[in-house]
Amino acid sequence: MTRALVVLAVFAIGAMACVKTPAGAPTTAVEEQRGAADYYPMTVGTSWDYEFSLLGDTRALTVTILKSVDGVIEDSTGAQLMADSFGVRDQKRYLLRNPIENGTRWTNVVSPSSIETYEIISTGASCEGPAGKFQDCVIVESRNRADQTRVLVNEVTFAPGVGIVRLSTTLEDGARRVPQSSLTLKRFQAVPRPAGSGATPPQR
Repeated sequence: MTRALVVLAVFAIGAMACVKTPAGAPTTAVEEQRGAADYYPMTVGTSWDYEFSLLGDTRALTVTILKSVDGVIEDSTGAQLMADSFGVRDQKRYLLRNPIENGTRWTNVVSPSSIETYEIISTGASCEGPAGKFQDCVIVESRNRADQTRVLVNEVTFAPGVGIVRLSTTLEDGARRVPQSSLTLKRFQAVPRPAGSGATPPQR
């Protein structure tokens, strides 16, 4: 598993600013819609305990946010993450992008020979696992061609205020789908954001 997947195996920030409405106007769906930052907490001290499986070999993985400098956090795997008006990203790619709705697509060119395509394939459903049951989850599918006939497919489930709940990687070879790795959240330890810390609203 690459460091990017461990990051993509590590989780959620701030909150989307509300759109102002005139006094007495009803609350709109836009005000209540979550942004990418809601799905990746970035407060120092936040930690996640995972079960990580790679080709049948299973081990425990703990990820903790160690520091935050100028809006960029670094975790115990050495991965760095940040949030901007477009979404949540690491050094090379956006892991989740706005708007958070079915069909949102984006592309990451991580090297001359590696192009990743992403799509939000599910929103608003509940998800659950050893760490508990969460509402309003988002599932992102990404694809990266390994060679002429094979494609690596990642499916990542994010929960608001928690981050990555599940991640699975499958090798697609024609009609065959061969599981490669998985990441499952076992425990999540949140640290509240400091008072007054805002989030950048997403661009539509």
